[in-house]
Amino acid sequence: MQMKFIEDIQSVFERDPSARNTFEIITTYSGVQAMLFYRLSHRLWGLNLKWLSRFVAMLARWLTGVEIHPAAKIGRRFFIDHGMGVVIGETAEIGDDCTLYHGVTLGGTTWDKGKRHPTLKNNVVIGAGAKVLGPITLEDGVRIGSNAVVTKPVFANETVVGVPGRVLSDKSEHLSFDAYGVSNDNDPNVEAIKSILKRLDEIENKT
Repeated sequence: MQMKFIEDIQSVFERDPSARNTFEIITTYSGVQAMLFYRLSHRLWGLNLKWLSRFVAMLARWLTGVEIHPAAKIGRRFFIDHGMGVVIGETAEIGDDCTLYHGVTLGGTTWDKGKRHPTLKNNVVIGAGAKVLGPITLEDGVRIGSNAVVTKPVFANETVVGVPGRVLSDKSEHLSFDAYGVSNDNDPNVEAIKSILKRLDEIENKT
């Protein structure tokens, strides 16, 4: 547990240019603090101390604004940037070197027991406010744009944006991925409105 938490801290320096030193990260980064609580609660869960584990997780939510079920499985060098509003469900599985931004939900779509939350493979980045729902898998290197809603599996190295989530087909669009927002050119709703306006303009020109 200690080694994983040290790696969590080190990963911050690689992904946040404003990080200055370890003491500052531990004392002021809510995402890092949430992971410290999670590593502890997950260990307690494995020791079958279920109530104590859930209690520690509840304290973490109060103090950090991040809710991680202690039964969730999270790999190495995991980073939650800004933290507030992140929810990670009980059967969620997260690989190594993944990054989540504020407001992300890894949620379920059913009340049935069993696997009901997403699986993230390695090097996945999920932008602010995005919702990934159900027992789906995001393969290695997937990027999810901010506020996207994803309910279907995503293949390796694909980028998904919009509501409902759609895969960017143009490889050049992947370069414009932004965890805090998606440009209007990548927003399917904006594209739909543009298409309607273009069609109306064509009709007016004919008349």
